[in-house]
Amino acid sequence: MIVVTGASRGLGAAVVERLRADGEAVLGVSRQPAEESAGLRRCDVSRAEEVAALAGDLRREKHPVTGLVNAAGIASMNLALMMPAATARELVATNLLGTIYSCQQLVPLMVRQGGGAVVNFSTIAVALGLRGESVYAASKAGVEGFTRAFAREVSGLGVRVNCVAPGPVATDLLAGVPEEALEEVIARQVLPRAFAPEEVADLVAYLLSQRSQALSGLVLPVGGV
Repeated sequence: MIVVTGASRGLGAAVVERLRADGEAVLGVSRQPAEESAGLRRCDVSRAEEVAALAGDLRREKHPVTGLVNAAGIASMNLALMMPAATARELVATNLLGTIYSCQQLVPLMVRQGGGAVVNFSTIAVALGLRGESVYAASKAGVEGFTRAFAREVSGLGVRVNCVAPGPVATDLLAGVPEEALEEVIARQVLPRAFAPEEVADLVAYLLSQRSQALSGLVLPVGGV
């Protein structure tokens, strides 16, 4: 089973759809699912106790976890000097700590099965240093640093850890981005265009698969920098 956080919308939903199309057993995790089902459960990854409870349920139910995709994330465009402290805390708690908590609780379940793969999510805003996204980029830069170090920590346990850092992707997160700002970001990429969620999902599926056995500890910018 592959666990995908942030599965109810955006890139998380695209990853779930792609993996299921490949015949994978997938458990989607969402902070606010429309309704829980066998394939979708509620869990706020920013709360360590909820992630621990999810892992405990999977352990008791004897679900073999072979992969983890940390797609849960939030964004807020605001100058750092104007961002409310509560917003900054929420960004770090969801984007960075949520990724850490999920790895802490679910990777041991992979180790019990002989190994697996983790894919974390960052953003091209880290590499480009985008104005108005300093706190968001900081939370995702933490994800990148965690990915590199954690990959070394678990390499001897049969677990690979990589990170994708997409440029602009056609999801609801782009709805509030001014057109001029979006065009500026696209122009700075190696591949100057926006991407479809399915393109990112393809890369995630590859990093989870046996075809990428030689890759770990990487941060892959979708669009190039």
